[in-house]
Amino acid sequence: MIEVTGLSKRYGTYLAVRDVSFHIEKGEVIGFLGPNGAGKSTIMNILTGYLSLTQGKVTIDGFDIMEYPEDAKRRIGYLPEIPPLYPDMKVREYLNFIYDLKKVKFPKKPHIDEILKLVKIDHVQNRLIKNLSKGYRQRVGFAQALIGNPDVLILDEPTVGLDPKQIIEIRNLIARLGKNHTIILSSHILSEIQAVCKRVIIINKGQIIADDTAENLSEKLSGDQSVIVRAVCTEKEMAEALSSIRGVKAVTSLGRKEEGSFDFLVEPEDGVDIRAEVAERVASRGKKLLSLTGNRLSLEQIFLRLTEAADNEEVKRLLGTVQEADPAPESDGQDTVRQEEEHSAEEPAKAEQEEEQA
Repeated sequence: MIEVTGLSKRYGTYLAVRDVSFHIEKGEVIGFLGPNGAGKSTIMNILTGYLSLTQGKVTIDGFDIMEYPEDAKRRIGYLPEIPPLYPDMKVREYLNFIYDLKKVKFPKKPHIDEILKLVKIDHVQNRLIKNLSKGYRQRVGFAQALIGNPDVLILDEPTVGLDPKQIIEIRNLIARLGKNHTIILSSHILSEIQAVCKRVIIINKGQIIADDTAENLSEKLSGDQSVIVRAVCTEKEMAEALSSIRGVKAVTSLGRKEEGSFDFLVEPEDGVDIRAEVAERVASRGKKLLSLTGNRLSLEQIFLRLTEAADNEEVKRLLGTVQEADPAPESDGQDTVRQEEEHSAEEPAKAEQEEEQA
């Protein structure tokens, strides 16, 4: 559905995005992550045809975004961080306007009625947009992205300004839409990404540094299959019982956490899954197992560890990957790297400012 190959983008002599490639299948919900200024918004704006690329190729459902822009854009619904709203229009009037701009073929009234109900703004459809709360304006922006039932949805911070109940509703909506749409979701709320996305792409300093499921990244970074056990028991007896399980390398008591219960960190030998045996051992001793959780990194921890790495070589070391060096853009080879290192702080700042404005 989405194919990005060798994508690079320059602002003057500053290389903001370098040789980015990824593929997204139909029906995938992808989390697109990166610190501010990493090139994330630039890539999303290129995918939507809002910005031109310097080098590489982007296709949407087989249509090159540069050669066949209308065909490609017809398949995209885009919600930028600041929704493109006209405050002096009423909600329905605005959606009618977007419908006409997109030259949608569906019957107008039934199509817009369906979208109004889907994002739960049908009861404010006759109000001026400028009189709506920030959360409702965000919903109107979401609605305009759905006009025309596009195959691809690109959502940049879709839950900004929403209250906790609304966030859950939008999260559930994204999950439902993901069954029939390809979705790229960018958000700084990483728990939101982890809840709805099957795969995450992390970009830093203009390059992709990780592309995998959160579970696989956690496993690669944590490097073990250890579990934390909480059981109602005596500390010494349970530590000995867990230590005698075949495949267990070490057991460490983490102390009393609740009245009458203790936590234990159980570390297995390499490649051994001990979860079932641990649960059986606790039960066989007649003790109550209160919880059994994997000692894995959260998406927030993964993101920080990877983006705070000194360079991409350290990222590869952390993930245990062995790859060939990333090819330099054809235009100037190693000179590009040298230029990036020699740039003053003013060039990156200018690029980041342009990216944010875009």
